Amino acid sequence: MKNNIRVIRKAMKFSQEELASMCGVTRQTINAIENDKYDPTLTLAFKLSQTLNTTVDQLFIFEEDTKD
Repeated sequence: MKNNIRVIRKAMKFSQEELASMCGVTRQTINAIENDKYDPTLTLAFKLSQTLNTTVDQLFIFEEDTKD
């Protein structure tokens, strides 16, 4: 799942560490999400969207798996 976290986080002038602290996770978790290595839980997705003053739909871009 792609996301816009890095772009929105930087626009708000938050470091990964600051965003992580506000959401109750580690900086490594934010880094992994930003680099598409980890999909957050629904709870964390909502925390991220609230903290970044956006919606989950604007924060995450669902890409359907075409392997069939």
